[in-house]
Amino acid sequence: MSKLRDLLFKDTMGLTPGAKRRYWSETLAAYLYLLPATVIIVTFHFFPIFYAFFISLNKWSILQERFVGLQNYGRLLRDPDLWNSLLVTIWYALGTVPIALAISLFIAILLFQNIQGRGIFRTVYFLPNITSVVAAAVVWGWVFNAQYGVINYFLELAGLKPLQWILEPTGVFKMFLGNLGLNVPEWAGGPSLALVAVIIMTIWSAIGFNMIIYLAGLGNISRELYEAARIDGATEWQVFRKITFPLLSPTTFFLLVISVIRSFRAFDGIYAMTTRNGPAGGPLDTTRTVTVYIYNTAFGAGNPKMGYAAAAAFILMAVVLILTIVQFRYVGEKVHYE
Repeated sequence: MSKLRDLLFKDTMGLTPGAKRRYWSETLAAYLYLLPATVIIVTFHFFPIFYAFFISLNKWSILQERFVGLQNYGRLLRDPDLWNSLLVTIWYALGTVPIALAISLFIAILLFQNIQGRGIFRTVYFLPNITSVVAAAVVWGWVFNAQYGVINYFLELAGLKPLQWILEPTGVFKMFLGNLGLNVPEWAGGPSLALVAVIIMTIWSAIGFNMIIYLAGLGNISRELYEAARIDGATEWQVFRKITFPLLSPTTFFLLVISVIRSFRAFDGIYAMTTRNGPAGGPLDTTRTVTVYIYNTAFGAGNPKMGYAAAAAFILMAVVLILTIVQFRYVGEKVHYE
């Protein structure tokens, strides 16, 4: 008990009675200032997490519940629909994250130059990020419409065969290599053309945010390094490879981590684009990511399974957590902070 008392009151040892009263009054005031934020965080963040975990341990419906322990998790790990959804999510992440980062970096470097009207260009490229995802997805659904979409219109002008886009479940690798007369197995077919359409919309939406972060990173690089490199006769490619890209590695790492997390949590745009022609995740579940799978399980017609969907959500959280730890462990070591 004496050690505990010393630990709690060590900051007040040696103080006069008046100083102790002032210390405790300031400490109490500080905790009172923290109390509203603490109540909000506990009520709207931590309590839902724990309650969702409780639901995941039950066979849950709106009117009744039955405790089943970890049965939902065991069934999920044997559920081929979950693994197929995870594969679709991985294709979605691989298609959006690296391409969006590369395009954003290229545009950021261009708009970092001292060109006329660059403020207007920055605004134009940032607008998709503040546009409603659902509204943008509806417009992109029209762009990729198989009958009267803009993309097919230009394909026909170029003398090419129109595509089904959102209605096409065939993998793009299988489609391309099949046209060359090559037989591709299903597992190597790649993401469906419908998923590629969703990926294009996501890249368009993500470029603006990534570009702004890259512009901030470029502004932190000393101009003297560029001047010294050019005086030594370095080409622009050498300047980018030896100075710009390494010194942007903290920015790239930050964007990589949050982009992977966002890609595994993506739902709005996928749902809005795929429900125009049937249930979410179509055609043939080739755009059914894990988040869409969770939604369909929890709110699907017929037999909603709240507990089963909650367990799937925690499995998704575990996957995202593992991916984040792996990125910090293996990618974070290569980041240059100087």
